[in-house]
Amino acid sequence: MAVLVVLVAGGFVRSVLGSVDQALKTRLPLAYQILGFQVAIILVSALIGAAAAVWQASQELDRQSEQRSLAIAESVAENASIQQGLLNGDPDAVIQQTAERIRHSTGASYVVVTDSAGIRYSHPNPALIGQPVDENPASVLAGQPWVGVQRGTLGVSARGKAPIFANGKVIGMVSVGFLEPPLDQRLLSELPGFGTTLLPSLAIGVIASWLLASRLKRQTFGLEPYEIAGLLEEREASLQGIHEGAVATDRDGTITLANDEARRLLSLPPDCVGRKVAQVLPQGRLLKFLSGGLKDEDEVLLAGERVLVASRRAIVVRGQTIGHVATLRDTTELTGLARGLGVESLTDALRAQAHEFANRLHTIAGLMQVGRAEEAMKLIAQTSGLHQELTESLMERVGDPVLGALLLAKAAVASERGIELRVSDDTVMTRSKVDSEDLITLLGNLIDNALDAAALSSDRWVSVSVTEQRDELVFKVHDSGAGVPEGIDGQIFQEGFSTKNGQNRKRRGFGLALVRQVARRNGGDVSVVNEGGALFTVRLPTKVGAAT
Repeated sequence: MAVLVVLVAGGFVRSVLGSVDQALKTRLPLAYQILGFQVAIILVSALIGAAAAVWQASQELDRQSEQRSLAIAESVAENASIQQGLLNGDPDAVIQQTAERIRHSTGASYVVVTDSAGIRYSHPNPALIGQPVDENPASVLAGQPWVGVQRGTLGVSARGKAPIFANGKVIGMVSVGFLEPPLDQRLLSELPGFGTTLLPSLAIGVIASWLLASRLKRQTFGLEPYEIAGLLEEREASLQGIHEGAVATDRDGTITLANDEARRLLSLPPDCVGRKVAQVLPQGRLLKFLSGGLKDEDEVLLAGERVLVASRRAIVVRGQTIGHVATLRDTTELTGLARGLGVESLTDALRAQAHEFANRLHTIAGLMQVGRAEEAMKLIAQTSGLHQELTESLMERVGDPVLGALLLAKAAVASERGIELRVSDDTVMTRSKVDSEDLITLLGNLIDNALDAAALSSDRWVSVSVTEQRDELVFKVHDSGAGVPEGIDGQIFQEGFSTKNGQNRKRRGFGLALVRQVARRNGGDVSVVNEGGALFTVRLPTKVGAAT
């Protein structure tokens, strides 16, 4: 019985869900989809409830029928005419007449009396009298009553069986049963009662579904589910297709979105979405920027060895700020930036050198015009001699042409600014110890900072020393400035930190940060002490430097 109920309910559920799934594939409006689901849920719930109720009622009816059958069977077993008929072989068919009379009076489906061998003496179908029963009567003939549900010649019935005793011995048994109605009849008989409950539930479900669909439509701006899915796919494709990194955060600083480029630029973990920004990024200006601690427009940031230009905008929905989105653009890799800074530095040097020589040429031209040819020739010789002397001095001691060119260029810049650039006598470096771009970044930035510091002092000089020691390469740049202000020596190597004033300066606070990054990437480090002015020292292991 229970198996039949489950099979019927399961078939109905599959049919309903199949219809709903087919409706979804046709892209029905959201209201109809919700209504279909709601009706399907109500129908399935009602059917399962009805089936469970019918099954429970059937079980209870079976128990009642079994007990009633057993009571009738025990009453028949005590009938004297039945006992006497079994003892003398029932020549007058008294047992059949008595059993049929009891069957009609009690409403039982059958009353069957058998002897101790299981041979029928009564049956609603007279043709079966004299034949053995279908089931095994051994337990009852052993003197024990029995109740249960069995299938017999008339169908499935709830039956009770009782032994017939005479003189203390079992001489036969009585089997009384009530046929069970088929399952469909039981369900049909219960439908009117379930209908009075199901119809109001369906009406309430339809109204609730319509209201829910209307509310969801308002919250989704009138878009259907397949349209929302399409927009999501387009958004994902757009975010992953753009060259810039994009990171969105909510009001609490939790990452809600990060495209592949942002994950690459910031080295974010795969599970960054749903975590706080402070949990996936180290302390620094980048974290401060994403937390709203810096300006939101075109902020220059360092992320590992990358230089990023970042902007941050508020996300406003219905007049309320619900979060922020930051875009990150990789301006160049560190080596590209170093190359750019080096070219810019050499360009400035060439400009300064050209400017210096132009001034000298104008002076020489003026002397020639006023007839002071002797003094003009003396100035030409002096200028040529100084330049040649510096060039020969550097080239004799410096085997690396990039270092020599850099020092000559910086000497021209220093001369234009009225600063003496001193190259120490112990400056000696053979070729290819350090990558050219790294060399320009390290020494170029240190000399530029030193020139800026020396320009503010009365005794204007900058000293440069590059020496090869036993297992390391040492760069020293010393200036005559005021030195590093007390208490900030540990901050000057952080990106964005600067003690210089003035407008329109590019990449402020990044020169020394790049120096430290390049030094550490080559296995070394940079330090600074005050010795009259600031003395910066970079130490690189010779093996690492050669490997780069």
